[in-house]
Amino acid sequence: MWTEIDTHISKVLGTKFETVTKRSVSGGCINQGYSVSNGQHTYFVKINQASYITMFSAEALGLQQMYDTHTIRVPKPLCWGSAGNQSYIVMEWLEIGSGGNKAWKEMGRHLAAMHKVKQNRFGWDMNNTIGSTTQINTWTDSWVEFYTEHRLGYQFKLGRRKGGHFQASEELLAAIPELLAGHEPYPSLVHGDLWGGNAGCTNDGTPVIFDPATYYGDREVDIAMTELFGGFSPAFYRGYNEVFPLDEGYEQRKVLYNLYHIVNHFNLFGGSYESQANRMISQILR
Repeated sequence: MWTEIDTHISKVLGTKFETVTKRSVSGGCINQGYSVSNGQHTYFVKINQASYITMFSAEALGLQQMYDTHTIRVPKPLCWGSAGNQSYIVMEWLEIGSGGNKAWKEMGRHLAAMHKVKQNRFGWDMNNTIGSTTQINTWTDSWVEFYTEHRLGYQFKLGRRKGGHFQASEELLAAIPELLAGHEPYPSLVHGDLWGGNAGCTNDGTPVIFDPATYYGDREVDIAMTELFGGFSPAFYRGYNEVFPLDEGYEQRKVLYNLYHIVNHFNLFGGSYESQANRMISQILR
């Protein structure tokens, strides 16, 4: 497999690449990650079973779309493919550090700039994944319809198949038009899975986001998720609002948007996420 990856890298670069050093690094929750180097250039390689090639293809497309906006730093994808019973994606290696308030403020400003990149419909060119769950991105004219059908509605269906009980889920889905009444976002390019583990700063202080679940949606889904598990400096939100202030009503909508991720966490991990989701449903309906 590694010989095939070296060959693929060489083909893209137009010059021979042969791995000299390879070390295991974090690849996220479901992938194996490696740093590979020929002594001059270093790349990040994620590996999984061959069936995950579509996931890697979507990740590469999402990274490339964000990269091409020239707004916020993301690792540039190099190549991806399958070798035997495994699939892989190769991308730019970035040394990630912690970053101070200045870097986090710049991250907010840069993300706001990316959110100004828009489409005329909600969705994306292909389905991708949120964690390992399929994320449906069918192009849709209405945000209410998109979020009801392809985000919460889809997750609730998966949850019921896994034995979850979301007592007021149908009531909530029926209430979404009212809950989002008067809020008319345009389809922004969003990261889609922007928790603290998917953001950081390079050692020189450049803000970076990675591991996307990209699509065109309400920009507030990204900001909401930054608050779900914490980890983002207050400077991040100051920077964001300087460039693209959040709309009135965000504080109420963020619970609705984060419910998507909590139900998905139930579908992935089970456990207490079911009761957390039900508490959020009750809070929203109140």
